[in-house]
This record gives sequence, structure tokens and C-alpha cells, in this order.
Amino acid sequence: MELHKSALEVLKETSRTFYIPISRLPSGLQEAVSSAYLCMRAIDEVEDHPDLNNALKVKLLQTISLSFQAASDRVDVDGLAAELSLHTTLLPEVTIRIGEWAMLAPGTIAARVWDSTAAMADRMAYWSGNNWRIQTQADLDRYTFSVAGTVGLLLSDLWAWYDGTQTNRAYAVGFGRGLQAVNIMRNHSEDLARGVDFFPDGWDYAQMETYARRNLAFADAYTSALPLGPALDFCKIPLALAHATIDAMAQGEAKLSRTKVLALVEQFTAGSNR
Repeated sequence: MELHKSALEVLKETSRTFYIPISRLPSGLQEAVSSAYLCMRAIDEVEDHPDLNNALKVKLLQTISLSFQAASDRVDVDGLAAELSLHTTLLPEVTIRIGEWAMLAPGTIAARVWDSTAAMADRMAYWSGNNWRIQTQADLDRYTFSVAGTVGLLLSDLWAWYDGTQTNRAYAVGFGRGLQAVNIMRNHSEDLARGVDFFPDGWDYAQMETYARRNLAFADAYTSALPLGPALDFCKIPLALAHATIDAMAQGEAKLSRTKVLALVEQFTAGSNR
């Protein structure tokens, strides 16, 4: 229980947006999704860290991946934390404690979370080593699959594990890709400032918007096919925020205001008994 409580506290600190739908999930599924989110957030913090060079990012991500690959019934929590701390003092708490987040997942689904984390860390290491060189739409598809499409697939596995909910897995990839494409648009200026451009060569905002909306259409199809229940309750919030964000940017806003974010979340959570 202490680990679960601590995980929710760190989750709230790292993402108030995802904290709300995750905190509303039923017992068991809540721990599984919390574990997955925090593990993914932990490696994302490495990939996006502004003060780590690419070579060190590759090393840290590969260290995490290999540790997760070596797990049988548990991840080496202390050994992994010590190994990460050995290389840098710049990592945030959510990353240093990744081994703990891995152990939060229920035993019958934990290995799936670990597998996804290991695979994503490996892919992030590849992209870090190549300085996120995205020249074509195919490159963009590979990147968005690596860091987001696979999250959609993992979520589908979590829904099926929890209550047998079945999903269209191609749409699951689009769900992840669509949300990631919106994030790429929103963070474009910041990424350029650190020398990274996720837009394929020659692409402007209009082309990236078309790409994002095409994948959000898959996300809409994915979500609309979900039955009433926790999977739908979870997915509709980030999807609504993605749509609102891309609409705001299309109207010239840099991003969705915090007030609008909270209003949208309240709209989707109002009336819940949880």
C-alpha cells in the first residue's frame, strides 16, 4: 500500500492530467496502469533531458532496458537505482525509482509492462543515438510507433487482462500516434531550441496537423468502440485534450490553457461516483 500511495503522489507531481483518469481506475487496473505510466515517464525523462548528452542518454536507456530484460519474478530495484545514480545526479525521482514502479504492477500482468518498457527504452536509445534524425514520414511513423503507438498496444493488453475488453490493435497504434503527434506540434519550438526537429524534411505545421488529425481519427475509432467501463473512462480524457489542443493551435494559440484543460477534465469526470 505504501508503494501504491507513493506512486500516486509522484504521478500527481509529474502529470496532473493523467493523474485524474488513472486515480479513477478500479483496484488492480489502477496499479497496472500506474506502473506502466510511471515506467514510461521515467524513460521519457531520460530521452528529453536537456542537460544530458546523447551518449549518456543511450547508456542510461540501455541500462534500464537490460535490467528489465533480466527480470524474472521481480526487477532489481536497488541495483537499478544504484546503477542510474552512478552515472548522473541529474535524473528526477520518477526515473531513479523506475524499478519500484515496475514492481507496482500486479504479478499476472507485470511482465507485459516490463517487456514494453524494455522495448521502448531500447528504441529511445536508438533515436537518441541518431539525434532523432527524422527525414521522411516513414521516419516519423517509426518514431511515433516507438514511443507512443506501442503504448496504445500495451493499454489494449491491460484492458483485455483486466476484464476481457477487446480492441482494434491497429487503431490502438493510431491512438498513441495521434496523441504523440499533437505533443510534437505543441513542443516544436522547445525541441528546435535543443537542436531536435521531429518534423520530416520540408514539413510545415499544416502537414504535421494533417498527420496528427489522421491518427486522431484512428484514436476516435479506437475509443468509440470501447464498451462502457474503465477503459473508455480512461481513454476519452487524453483524447479530448488532444483534440482541444490541436484545435487551439489551429486557431493560433501556442497550447491549450490550463483553465481549459481543467474544464475539459471536469466535464468528463462530472457525475462520476468515484
